[in-house]
Amino acid sequence: MPNIIEITDFESPDLDVYARLTENQLVNRADPANALFIAESPNVIHRALDAGCIPVSLLLERRHIEGQARSIVERIGDLPIYTAPLPVLTQLTGFPLTRGVLCAMRRPKLPKPEEICRDARRVAVLENVMNPTNLGAIFRSAAALNMDAVLLTPACTDALYRRCVRVSMGTVFQIPWTYLEGSWPEEGMSLLRSLGFKTASMALREDTVSIDDPRLLAEPKLAVLLGTEGDGLADTTIASSDYTVKIPMSHGVDSLNVAAASAVAFYQLCKPM
Repeated sequence: MPNIIEITDFESPDLDVYARLTENQLVNRADPANALFIAESPNVIHRALDAGCIPVSLLLERRHIEGQARSIVERIGDLPIYTAPLPVLTQLTGFPLTRGVLCAMRRPKLPKPEEICRDARRVAVLENVMNPTNLGAIFRSAAALNMDAVLLTPACTDALYRRCVRVSMGTVFQIPWTYLEGSWPEEGMSLLRSLGFKTASMALREDTVSIDDPRLLAEPKLAVLLGTEGDGLADTTIASSDYTVKIPMSHGVDSLNVAAASAVAFYQLCKPM
């Protein structure tokens, strides 16, 4: 039988994970074994469960117990399921729940870059991308457009931040990803080369090749580098890349949002040879 708990006490410590803990507190760097993240909406929660993420509890609108969250309720067994009408949940969390369902889950242990890149042909490398909406959109494009993995520099925002997970539509649980270790770009670029990758920096420079240059498609292993919002990739990153790549544009437009640029790059550079 489901362990359904009607919310009557907003101050219950069992609800802290949904109502009072910050994203940094959820990450719990002092105790990684007990670090958590929040998955929002039935589709995202199912993808997280399918990827092996371990649920801790569920918070949902009462009507969804026998509705769109019924299969999730069945999957989590006797774990606590906190419920109330939507206005109560909104008052508790401070925001309207997407499709009325949240799930607290254990943060999975991340793999090593070498592990996810060993058999990869195309990987995305994100340098200091800070906006969780952009990061989630990039993950969604990477999954949809045949990228094999995503690597994040240490200064990138948390890929399991609630908004990032939601915007990615749960694809953050479907495409392999991890953080690069050591200094960037020095050690990170060295690692990519040791794994057989040529590197392509997406940048607005005059000394570039076009994104449809046949040499890019011909590379057996290519790492596509995208930079932070506004400033783009660092000069040192571009200087140490094998290619500097530009997306041709018209009507005087000089750049695209990093999430939009990623979709164009992934589509073009993942075409069959």
